[in-house]
Amino acid sequence: MKAFLLLIIVLSAHCVRAQLTYQNLEVQYDSAIEYRNLKIIPITKKSAGGSPKPSFLTLNKAMQQGIVTVSERGTASTENVHWLRINNKSNIPLFIGSGEIVLGGRQDRMVTRDTVLVPTGRDQYVSVMCVEEGRWSDKEKKFAYFNYANMRLRKVVGQSNNQLLVWKEIFNQLDSSKIKAPTLTYAGIRKDKKLLTLQEDYMRTFTERLKKTDSAWVGFVCVSGDKVVGCDVFDESALFYDQLPSLLQGYVDDVITKGSPPKASDEKVKKYMDPILINEESQEKHLKLNGKIYRYRNKVIHITGFGG
Repeated sequence: MKAFLLLIIVLSAHCVRAQLTYQNLEVQYDSAIEYRNLKIIPITKKSAGGSPKPSFLTLNKAMQQGIVTVSERGTASTENVHWLRINNKSNIPLFIGSGEIVLGGRQDRMVTRDTVLVPTGRDQYVSVMCVEEGRWSDKEKKFAYFNYANMRLRKVVGQSNNQLLVWKEIFNQLDSSKIKAPTLTYAGIRKDKKLLTLQEDYMRTFTERLKKTDSAWVGFVCVSGDKVVGCDVFDESALFYDQLPSLLQGYVDDVITKGSPPKASDEKVKKYMDPILINEESQEKHLKLNGKIYRYRNKVIHITGFGG
């Protein structure tokens, strides 16, 4: 009897960890949404189940509602540039995604890894990279949320965690798009007047089309030209939809400057997705080099695949 119970516990634990695979997910190629240089293919759960209420706050909503504060850890750049202080004043865990950007403080920053901060009433800290090379202000500005970075920058951070390479990637993106940003900030890409109208057009079109979908998405894979730009998948539909506008902005940033009309076949996209979703072992091995897996309390809640 004890051996039987132990087997049940082991199998249950395995199922908990393996939920973001083809065992429980579907990539719905026939339901793709396409506009100009971007094609979004939905990923849904085979069984909806679960509570429609989110288990987590998101940084965007929490900052808007004033229930989370973001501030500098200190004044010295050498000691504090790679950390931000977060105070979660709610009673719900706060999910902060790798690649999310906040502007302000003494310089603009990007979060380097997925993090959940439980409400403790005390200050906590998240790991960040500078995305504004030419500024470290004496005076701390108020922080403002700025959505996710594009996948090219998220990939550099995820694979290198190297500040110099992050600055180099931002410089290359600004230079190739002929964008002048005095402090070499990533925000220059999104704030550029030549691109702003086009960005708004993409966001408006996809937002309207997404409203008409009847499936509960938990993620998507994005295509531009003959390449897969990347994918993001969450354990909860509610968390995905809270993150969706912020994630979408990052993918739009990618394809406006470097994209072309989608032509990658479903077979090519499937070849990209198979190592990520076929089983837990393959997912672990593939994303160790080509993406990220985030577990919270021994449960996978977010996976990211970098561009193929």
